Formats: sequence, structure tokens, C-alpha cells
Amino acid sequence: MADTGAHDTHGPRCVALVGPYASGKTTLLEALMARTGAISRQGSIGEGNTLGDHDPSARAHQMSVEMNVGQTEFIGDQFTFLDCPGSVEFHYESVPAIAACDAAVVVCEADPRKVPALQLTLRDLEEQGIPHFLFLNKIDKADMRIRDILPMLQPASQRPLVLRHIPIWEKGIVTGFIDLALERAFVYREHAPSEVIEMPSEAGDREAEARFSMLEQLADYDDQLMEQLLEDIEPPRDQVFDDLAKELREGAICPVLIGSAERGNGIFRLLKALRHEVPQVDQAAERLGVAAWPSALGIVKTVHTPHGGKLSVTRVLRGEVAEGSTVYAPEGEDRCAGVLTMKGSQASKRGAAGLGETVALARLDNAKTGDMASTAKDEPRKHFVALGTAPVYGVAINASERKDEVRLTTALAKICDEDPSLVFINNTETGGMELWGFGEMHLRLALERLESKYGIRAETRPRKIPYKESIKKSTEVRGRHKKQSGGHGQYGDVVLEIKPLPRGSGFEFSEKITGGAVPKQYIPAVEAGIRDFLGEGPLGFPVVDIAVTLKDGSYHSVDSSEQAFRAAGRMAMAEGMPKCEPVLLEPFSHVEIAAPSEATPKINQIISARRGHIQGFDTRQGWPGWDVVWGEMPEAETRDLILELRSATAGVGTFTARFDHMQELNGKLAEKIIAGESAAA
Repeated sequence: MADTGAHDTHGPRCVALVGPYASGKTTLLEALMARTGAISRQGSIGEGNTLGDHDPSARAHQMSVEMNVGQTEFIGDQFTFLDCPGSVEFHYESVPAIAACDAAVVVCEADPRKVPALQLTLRDLEEQGIPHFLFLNKIDKADMRIRDILPMLQPASQRPLVLRHIPIWEKGIVTGFIDLALERAFVYREHAPSEVIEMPSEAGDREAEARFSMLEQLADYDDQLMEQLLEDIEPPRDQVFDDLAKELREGAICPVLIGSAERGNGIFRLLKALRHEVPQVDQAAERLGVAAWPSALGIVKTVHTPHGGKLSVTRVLRGEVAEGSTVYAPEGEDRCAGVLTMKGSQASKRGAAGLGETVALARLDNAKTGDMASTAKDEPRKHFVALGTAPVYGVAINASERKDEVRLTTALAKICDEDPSLVFINNTETGGMELWGFGEMHLRLALERLESKYGIRAETRPRKIPYKESIKKSTEVRGRHKKQSGGHGQYGDVVLEIKPLPRGSGFEFSEKITGGAVPKQYIPAVEAGIRDFLGEGPLGFPVVDIAVTLKDGSYHSVDSSEQAFRAAGRMAMAEGMPKCEPVLLEPFSHVEIAAPSEATPKINQIISARRGHIQGFDTRQGWPGWDVVWGEMPEAETRDLILELRSATAGVGTFTARFDHMQELNGKLAEKIIAGESAAA
């Protein structure tokens, strides 16, 4: 494509690299950096020397676990690339990145098993109106023809996939490509720009057919182009490129380019497309509602460094920011302690950052990931992204050594600040600390960082389920607390009626005292004694759904006291409850599971195998090829549900759960739970 000189630069562009797990995003970042001279040679994930995935956990597990930043220059234009993890467990890393970027490159493969994961990525971009390309990676390893690949991928996209390149095949191997907009053929050179060659004679008909198909798709949004095609007039090349750029920016199409990031093939054409077709930062500011702000700073990531303190990776959407600037975030204001350029794991000080740049700002203690901050005090500060879904996998956690208990809470707060999709809570119902995230690997990584960054080892175990107990029969019982040991004694005497209540009723207390058998001032103490007992019934669990009535009793004018009647109430409950046929109750949750339709039979089996009840299913609204199944399931069975769901759905299935009701549990399972609670006590 000829460079007309009409390309105006309004600040550096920011492009997110997103896509399914193991599709080659980090390798593509390496190829982009190497091709533009930002790094001397292209590293590889296997050798552990890539610019991205510099985190020790990422290299140990050979997978991206956090967003990485790469910055470079191409033909005079500045670009920041945000390499985002592909695993659904680390999805939150990409949420603020794609919201603040100008466009995204969706890296994918010709693999039908990854189409549902591709759909998740594309849906994020489509819902937010982010212009995006599809980079069909590993084309050198594809065993499908492009005419079969595109129809396979199209159901994942709500936008038409517009093919920009077709491969050149020689003896079953892709050796180059034809650019349908340029009408030129290129042969691949490993880790070097492709070379222009004569159009292969055998590819002429295929190129003409593919180009006409591309023009037809563009003509759906350009009446002039439609007229030219109907009249067999060849449209000017500049008009074709203008249409490609316009329809990308308007979100009408998703252009598809091909290449191999590992071999450095197709990288130059991708860079050219990014340079000429990606919109400027003004469009992102407009989309996020800050175009009229004099200053707008989108916080896309938070990092706590061992020596430099807190860094906030920030996209400057309006205005500029410098060291010493006061930055106003939704939760408070801070003075920026420095502006830094990010390059993988390295951060180096620099001067002020202007429109469109992506930098790290030091010591913004009140700024959080997803904040839209400003250097202008009067702007209405806000959050520009939200996590959207609740975490699905939790474990109980405590420090391995008692001396680290206080430090554990502080360190976990910093880790949750870096990754807001992690949730650390003190569960008052079960009396323990819990760490929640989006999967087993997500929490494992948090524990690894806890030890490597803060020197704290933590132990985890399955989180405790808030079982309760209730009763099936009524009884009437007397409780008498009598003690004499010189001086004033202790005397309290009560008669209680204990009855079961319907599920969900909780606890009810009433009194039917006549003739002052129990003085009014002692009745609250009786209720307090009953409540003391309800914390742990005969089976070892909190007691619910019972009614207790104080019917009678007696008192002593000297020895009676609130303490004595409280003890009498507790004693009466301890004696009467075992006679009421105590029963174990377990919490049931209403569960909704979303998964690709082909996995629905497996989902039904999973629910049934986990003692659940299927209540119905339907197609997922707005998600072609997906279903939603809903039902009821014991909360104990949801603890590791996400692990089995992901296994059954190629990693894309998910669920939501909310408490629904308590249900009676009998038999060997109940005995096992009661025995376990008794042993723990």
C-alpha cells in the first residue's frame, strides 16, 4: 500500500493482543518487536527469553498470566502493544486493556476446538465497540484450506469476517500469500520481510474470486462500490483501502490477515494495516465518554514492585501527565512520583506523557485498575470498566506460620489490588478466611506470588460449607441452674417448649409467663441463654428454624440473677434438643451454567452426578451455539464445579450460583459430615 502522506498522527496508538489460550499472542508480540527493531532478536516461550511472560510463574507454567506491555515505532508512528492472557482464569487482565485501547488484534488458529474460546474474545470486543482484526496464526501448520477455515470461524463473530489474504500453497505447504487489497503476491522469508513475486498463474482464478468476495462484503456499506461492482468497474485501490479502514473503525467488519508469528511471517503486512487503519486515540476517548475532558487517564493495570512501590499502568486518553502532577482518582488524590516507560519487566524514568501514550505512574496509592482518573480536579472521576462476573472458585486460607498471620492479610490486599478479580474475605458464617478467583491455576498463581514477592507461605484447604441443623419433633423441658457456695448463690429455673418451624423461618422466641413465675427483667437473659446454645446444636452446627417459648419457671428473691437465668436457658436447650430428633441441613444453591450447545448433555450429567436437580434449559440469548442450563445443587458440590465444567467445555463453560434454600440431609453422607465436624472440634 502506498503511503500517501495524508496519515495524520494524533498520538501513539494502543493495540491489545487477545485471543484463546496458546494461540500465539506472546510470540506475536515478540515478532512485532523484532520486526520493528525494538528488540535485537525474537525470543521464544520455550527458551524463556520473551519480552512478555517475564513473570517467573509465567515462564514456569509456559503460559501468560498477566498483561505485558511492549512499545515500538513503525514508519514514524508510535505503538503500544498490550499482550493479554488467553486463559479464561486470567480474563480480567484483558478487560481494562481492551477498553482503553484503539483496536485489538485477535490471534487465533485453524482449530475448531478453540472456536468457543474465540467467541468469548470476540464478544468482549463487539460489546464494547472495539475495532479488531483477526490474525490467523500458525498458517504454516494449517491442514485446512482457507475456504474451509473462514466458515468454521464465522459463527464466533457477529461481524462479517473479511478475508484480506489468501495463502499460496506449494506441495501442501504454505509458502506465501496474496494480498487481496494490493493484488500482489508475496513469498515468506523466515524472520524477514516477505518478498514480492509474480502472481502465480495457478492462483489467478482463486485470487479473483476471493478479491471479488472481499469487495462484495465491503460494498454492503458503500453504495458507490456496489454500483461499480454491478457495472464491472474496477474500483480504485485507494478507495478499497479507505473502505477497509472506515468499516473497521465503524465496527462493521472484522478483517482477517494470515501469518506465522513464530516464523515472523505476515508481520509487516499486519503492521501496515495497523498503521493505516487503526483509529486514533480520539475515538477511544469518545467511546469512553471523556472526549470533552481536558485530562483523562485510564488505569489499565496495577503492579506492586519490590523496591519501586506501586505502579499504575495508564493510557493517556486526554491531556498529559508529568512527575509532580496531582492525579485525582475516584477514591482520592495523589501526587505522581514519576512517569516511567514500560518494556516487559523493565520500567525506566522519562518525561511527561502526552496524548495517546501508555506509561506507568508511580505511587498513585488511591488509584485502582479500571479507574478513569484526571489531573483536572473538577472532572467527574469514574470507573471505566467493571469485572462483571463473580469469582467461581474459592478455598479456605491461612498462613503456614503463626507469625505471618498479620502479614498475610496485608500481602493479600496488595495481590488483590494488582488483580481485582481475586477476592479475599473473612467469612463470618464459617469463621475462616477465604480466597476466591476464577480457577485452580488463578489461585495457585496468587499463592506463588505471595511466597515469591512477600515471603509468606500459605496453606489452603476446601472451604467450609455452612451446614445448619434443625429439629423434627417438639418437646417441653425444664432447665434449672442452682449453685450455692457461700454468700449469694445462683438460682434460675425455666420451662421451655421447643418446636420446629418451616424451612427459612430462622429462630423465634416468645414467652407465656403468668403470675410472675419468671420476673420480666430476667426474660431477656433466658432468650440470650437460648441463643448461646443455638450457635452449636447436638450435631455440632448452628441451629435454625425452631421456635422456643418460655412457659414457666421459678426464681429466688436473693439468689436469682440475669446470669443464672441465662445459664438455665442454655441448660434447658442442651437437655431438650437431643429429644427433638435433630436433623442436618445443607445449603442448596440455584445454579445457572452457560456452555456451548454440544456440551449440554455433559452438563446435564454433571448436575445429576453432583446431587443436583435440572429445572430447565434454553438457548443463551444473543449467543449462537450456546445454551444455559439451570437447576439446584448442594453448595458443597459447587466448590470444584468450575474445574469439571471447564474440562467438559474446552475451557469456556462457566456458572453462577446463589443461595436458594436449606434442605435436609440424611444417611451416610450426613453421618460423614457430622463425624468430620466432631473430629475437627
